[in-house]
Amino acid sequence: MGAAAAAAGGVRGGHHGRPGRPLRVLVATNEPWGTYHVTPLLAEAGRRGVRITQLVPDTSGVQPGDPVPVATPERVRHADLLVVTGAGDWPLECAARFPRLPVAASSLAYLGPREAPGARLLRSRLRAVTSSSPAEARAFAGYLGVRRRIRAVGSPQTDTLPAHRPEPGLVLVLTSVTHPDDTGGAAPGTELLLAAAERLRAAGRRILVGLHPREDPKLWDAYEISDVPSLQAAARAEAAVGIPGTVFPLVAAAGVPLVGVTDAGLTVPDYLLAVCSSTIDDPAAAVPAVTSARLPAPDVLADAVGPVGGSAGRLLDVWSRTAHPPRGTPRTGP
Repeated sequence: MGAAAAAAGGVRGGHHGRPGRPLRVLVATNEPWGTYHVTPLLAEAGRRGVRITQLVPDTSGVQPGDPVPVATPERVRHADLLVVTGAGDWPLECAARFPRLPVAASSLAYLGPREAPGARLLRSRLRAVTSSSPAEARAFAGYLGVRRRIRAVGSPQTDTLPAHRPEPGLVLVLTSVTHPDDTGGAAPGTELLLAAAERLRAAGRRILVGLHPREDPKLWDAYEISDVPSLQAAARAEAAVGIPGTVFPLVAAAGVPLVGVTDAGLTVPDYLLAVCSSTIDDPAAAVPAVTSARLPAPDVLADAVGPVGGSAGRLLDVWSRTAHPPRGTPRTGP
């Protein structure tokens, strides 16, 4: 409750922000309580005096000590910009709750290239669209159903890209989410990944698990679970194997080759598969795939990762210009 109260008290002021006053940004994500997508922006936002508040349906999913300020829509009195990270039910509800706010769409986690059912309700409101990379921009354009410039700003997580110092025999296992909950969905493939990890351990590899923030850690308590985010944990690994997700291009950018675990029920954008050295659908293939894993070609990696360094600043620059466009700037449509 403390975080929600602090956030509600921090967004007072005029409805459309004035230059020279701290920018006040509301963020609504497809995973309503998934604040981990916003966390990498906090340091740069703090340096700039930008106030980011994540909108949540209620405070039931707010973890104690979460650094991301949150508020329910009814607690927000004023703001300068609404940022949606997708066109799921919650972002659409928030857009309807704040009909006068300018809206930007920023991809902070991967989404499939098929147009979302609710995207048409957002398109006329969008004043800017950003993604982390050119490849992600192509998928995000399909998801939103837009034919317009999408600025690739890079991923804020790569602003602190770790130095790769691999430990002999160490393999990073990247999980997804086994069971859906109110915050978001799940991806199939966990049983296959668990079996692959066991094959690797039996072959003498050490296993370090990079948990998705919503994954059940009890499933992986037979192994060492990283106490730092997966991208930082990748610095220790010779290779990584997992269910392809947002972190895959970032891990490859850190110099770690990847093996993707694919399931018949799993739909993954092509650019996430492109950064994989190979993909497997049988745990028996895990050991040879990891042994022979190589990094993707530089052009493939650049397309999937986008610019590295200064990404949080570039994203906040776009948000600032969207909230306070220079006079005479035409509004852009879908």
